[in-house]
Amino acid sequence: MVKQSKDKWIGRGKQGQGKLKEQAGKLTGDKDAKAEGVDDQIEGKAQEAWGKTKGKVKDIKDKVR
Repeated sequence: MVKQSKDKWIGRGKQGQGKLKEQAGKLTGDKDAKAEGVDDQIEGKAQEAWGKTKGKVKDIKDKVR
């Protein structure tokens, strides 16, 4: 079973914040806020992927031992 990494959950949080920021930018017409929101979502997805990878590597290490 893949262990849940802290990075995975932090990444999901960043994605959520990014979505909110993007929507706020759309509503207010603030192109910079919208772009920052998209950037935050991308960063969050990368961090979530890193967290998943760390969990899988830990599982493999545990099975080898």
